[in-house]
Amino acid sequence: MSVAETTSNKTDSEQSREFNRGTPDTVLHIDDVHKSFAGLHALSDVDLAVTKGETHAIIGPNGAGKSTLLNVCVGRLKPDRGAVVFDGTVLTGKMPHEINQVGVARVFQTPEVFPDLTVLENVMVPALSKRDGHFRLNPFSSFDSETKLRDEAIRTLESVGLKSQIDNHASSMSRGDKRRLELAMGLIQHPKLLLLDEPTAGMARHDTNATIDLLKKIKEAGMTLVIIEHDMHVVFSLADRISVLAGGRIIAQGTPEEIKVDPRVKEAYLGEEQV
Repeated sequence: MSVAETTSNKTDSEQSREFNRGTPDTVLHIDDVHKSFAGLHALSDVDLAVTKGETHAIIGPNGAGKSTLLNVCVGRLKPDRGAVVFDGTVLTGKMPHEINQVGVARVFQTPEVFPDLTVLENVMVPALSKRDGHFRLNPFSSFDSETKLRDEAIRTLESVGLKSQIDNHASSMSRGDKRRLELAMGLIQHPKLLLLDEPTAGMARHDTNATIDLLKKIKEAGMTLVIIEHDMHVVFSLADRISVLAGGRIIAQGTPEEIKVDPRVKEAYLGEEQV
């Protein structure tokens, strides 16, 4: 029986006392997480603590288990062993919408938007879900009646550079713009923790730099960020701490300066030419 199964009948406080071995400033604690698929170990012995208010980057080669780890954090996958604790609440065993309700939002590796809705409506949907619980679109209600929420959605789209596209359908957007749209969909939920899976993938360098500036402002406002990213320019521009995954295991953790010179990281991922 897995740890997640053995703890399913315990209260949040009982589970958090059992698993959360982080410091008082730890907002996210990934505790001894294991996950296998058909006997292949995607994650093994993963233990990671994220401090409140920091930007924590997770890097590593393709297939290292980075996206799998985020899927465990947001309830899309259940670990075979171990647990995820967020701000004193055990997330393991909760549904994704329940995890969202406690203050965790995620931007996915492949943009997940509503193609048949407008850009503005796309941003309003997660805001309604966060406000009202597990969201079900009511065909008899109108987005236009949500005046206050509509105004906030417009301001959020302006902050990511998409105000001019609010009436366009999401299906017509470029991949880079869809990534910015999904970022807006995360920001309007006012999460305590924002998980971003390659937030600048598909963007030109100018848009990448604009996204870096935006994420710096988000962090300055007090939000905690966890970022998966292959672009080392993005990682070293944003990260306070970095964890390196290789073969489903964390092989190194530290500040950007420490990671740049770590021989294990150079061998497994960065390479001499990238540091």
